[in-house]
Amino acid sequence: MIRITELRLPIDHAPEAVEAAILKRLNVSPQDLIRFDIFKRSYDARKNVALSFIYTVDLSVKNEEAILKKFDGDIHVRPSPDTSYHFKAKAPESIASGKSLRPVVIGFGPCGIFAALLLAQMGFKPIVLERGKKVRERTQDTWGLWRKNVLNPESNVQFGEGGAGTFSDGKLYSQIKDPKFYGRKVIQEFVKAGAPSEILYVAKPHIGTFRLVGVVEKMRQEIIDLGGEIRFSQKVIGFDIENGHIACVKIEGHDDLPASHVVLALGHSARDTFQALHDAGVYMEAKPFSVGFRIEHPQSLIDRARLGPHAGNELIGAADYKLVHHAKNGRSVYSFCMCPGGTVVAATSEPNRVVTNGMSQYSRNERNANAGIVVGITPDDYPGGPLAGIAFQRAIESKAFELGGGTYEAPGQLVGDFLEGKPSTEFGSVLPSYKPGVHLTDLALSLPDYAIEAIREALPAFEKQIKGFSMKDAVLTGVETRTSSPLRITRGTDFQSLNIRGLYPAGEGAGYAGGILSAGVDGIKVAEALALDYLLK
Repeated sequence: MIRITELRLPIDHAPEAVEAAILKRLNVSPQDLIRFDIFKRSYDARKNVALSFIYTVDLSVKNEEAILKKFDGDIHVRPSPDTSYHFKAKAPESIASGKSLRPVVIGFGPCGIFAALLLAQMGFKPIVLERGKKVRERTQDTWGLWRKNVLNPESNVQFGEGGAGTFSDGKLYSQIKDPKFYGRKVIQEFVKAGAPSEILYVAKPHIGTFRLVGVVEKMRQEIIDLGGEIRFSQKVIGFDIENGHIACVKIEGHDDLPASHVVLALGHSARDTFQALHDAGVYMEAKPFSVGFRIEHPQSLIDRARLGPHAGNELIGAADYKLVHHAKNGRSVYSFCMCPGGTVVAATSEPNRVVTNGMSQYSRNERNANAGIVVGITPDDYPGGPLAGIAFQRAIESKAFELGGGTYEAPGQLVGDFLEGKPSTEFGSVLPSYKPGVHLTDLALSLPDYAIEAIREALPAFEKQIKGFSMKDAVLTGVETRTSSPLRITRGTDFQSLNIRGLYPAGEGAGYAGGILSAGVDGIKVAEALALDYLLK
């Protein structure tokens, strides 16, 4: 097949225009074109008056060799790469007969789902241990916090089937290097499970929270149909290590589970499991992460600033943004997990603490746009060992709970008041979306001084890129602390723990992913490594 890149068409082009552009680009007749598939579609908004779609297409055509020879040296007409997935291993008969221990996957978020799915597809019949509940039961518990101020520490935004990504925008894009196209495998599995097919080619695909629920359920069922087992409400509380090798997983209220190969697909909030791993002697180290607030603007403001006269175009949808500012005090401030047409959600997993996150539905048609505005910090800011970042997060989250009034309402402040250094007393034109509610206060009390200083400098700087970004009535809601794991459970090139054989740290919690797509890709890589090691035993 042939791949054409940088095929540009007007934003309002007719459906048949893609084929016409292919024929013109290759200078062939309609009879020569056998078929084509859109691999990617993005849009260029740098000149918003002449907004255009940019296509990458894969096609079959008569006389392919001659055409490729004709365009030799043209970087935009090349042979299509092989993006199909090829399994690396097949489970031995001892798995099917029960003579060998089945691999164990701890955690059933995006990384755990794909690690388990791939192992199941290879015939390894994995056992998954998930501390939370099935996704629909978990959704009810999550609404319990949002609507009734009641937190279930084992079933919430962070814990349960689907992981934290279920209550997000369902974003499926990442900046990871992916030369083997594992990301394509992730997206194809989502489509097979019921996600909209357009995520295969749009530049910034997303599924949305409610659609993810059904998708996750179907992926769970496939794992079960292939011989895997999903055990919900099974919290891992310890590990047995024998001669430097994982031997057993301890589960609260259940018998110990013997295991020789364990995937640690923990989320970034599995703080008690991090402690259990540390107590068992598993090597880990502190790593940088970020803290800050959520900011909300009218989505219409962002659309106008980013898309100009094309704001509101249904083909483009709600506009997003990505911003970075390097402050004078040496801190970097950036937008994180931007959710067009979404809501700010309560994301704590521990009592008497407040954490925020962002979420969108597939339609992205809520009134406000929101994003994290966060400041990078390093272990130098929280010395004390690999678990010190957790203590740092907890202190900020506890302060936010106090500033919010002690009821799981979040502390908030208008941007204009924040920049002037005075507490807010009433909302303006922008009403916050966070539930259970926002309590106006002075957010300068919620983060270290260096973070407040950097954010106060960044907001006017972002105004230069997006007109209206520092509008007085925009709302800041605190606090955003779970941007990524505060530690890394370090692994070697074989994907195993540096000092515990058979233990495979993976995904966000282990410090090797950030978001649904990269977590899914990491789950695939770890499953492959585990399977190959299994065959060597």
